Amino acid sequence: MPTTTKRTALNAEQVSRVAEILKTIGHPVRLEILEALEEKEPLSVSEIQERINLSTEQSLLSHHLIKMKDRGILKCEKNGMNVMYRLEDRHILKIFDCMDACNLF
Repeated sequence: MPTTTKRTALNAEQVSRVAEILKTIGHPVRLEILEALEEKEPLSVSEIQERINLSTEQSLLSHHLIKMKDRGILKCEKNGMNVMYRLEDRHILKIFDCMDACNLF
């Protein structure tokens, strides 16, 4: 059996932040957004929509993007007529590695 190192316990503030992040990204569209931004960033709303093959309205995609931006997962900047999105911290992508390591795919 592999030996694992014991990690430091989270304090109440850290637990709240982790729960907030997991709740925010715990939607199929939001996970696809993270994957799209992992491949290339920054991306505009229309570029994200194209990459994730989302057939719903752009306003729904914008809702997901704004929610992740408000939670500090994404950041955005205006570039002419477009709003360009990128990851606030690429460490968030480690969630995919963890899921893969736990055979959740």
